[in-house]
Amino acid sequence: MSDPVLIVEKSDGIATVTLNRPTAMNALSMDLRAAIADTFQALETDPEIKVAILTGAGKAFCAGLDLKELGEQGLSGPDNAVTHKDPVTSIAQFSGPIICAINGVAITGGFELALAGDVLIASSNARFADTHARVGILPGWGLSQKLSRTIGIFRAKELSLTGNFLSAEQAAEWGLVNRVVEPNDLLDVARSLANDMLTVVPECLPAYKALIDEGYAQTFGDGIKTERRVSGAANSAVSAGELENRRAGIQQRGKSQTS
Repeated sequence: MSDPVLIVEKSDGIATVTLNRPTAMNALSMDLRAAIADTFQALETDPEIKVAILTGAGKAFCAGLDLKELGEQGLSGPDNAVTHKDPVTSIAQFSGPIICAINGVAITGGFELALAGDVLIASSNARFADTHARVGILPGWGLSQKLSRTIGIFRAKELSLTGNFLSAEQAAEWGLVNRVVEPNDLLDVARSLANDMLTVVPECLPAYKALIDEGYAQTFGDGIKTERRVSGAANSAVSAGELENRRAGIQQRGKSQTS
């Protein structure tokens, strides 16, 4: 019996989702993409799961599309190897925060998968590369737009038009990842951040994420209007008593993090 292409472990409100094709560098076969879609749809309907961690088994985070499968199927037709259950759209089915724990290389489609996360934590072993132009195809899962908005248009063009690799340390300097940690610490750091997220007011996790994402896709002026509209409706439902009760917890947390 073959191993599952995706492993899901749930504990205390957190789901750890591991791409599990280590011998293929976790390349995104159609089976794996279907499993990603089914998994994140199921996580969204699970009332116990509030935060997800996405990582890879073995030495790679994700090497992108399975090129062997791509070579057999091609790119023609409305449901081809790129458009069929694209993983970026699939993980977006989950409304909570997604922490990408990038354990190794994230290449092309794997790079796009990493950019679909909300927080990116990289192992010192991680490297990033956009090799679309070297394969002879163009990205369809958001990389051409997200990367330039994340690290700046000139740096994005350097990466995408050369296909060169970017080290974890350089990725941190360019603002692509939140931080770089030792390989053995990667999942512990990701879980620590996930646990921090679980301590905020529960309904704020998906609501705040959605507000940031909606505004990010707009002009600054429209984003400000969106914030005022959404926050006005949400904040009016919070009572003075609830605010007072939460104030003490915030003060205590501030003291504990500065001591």
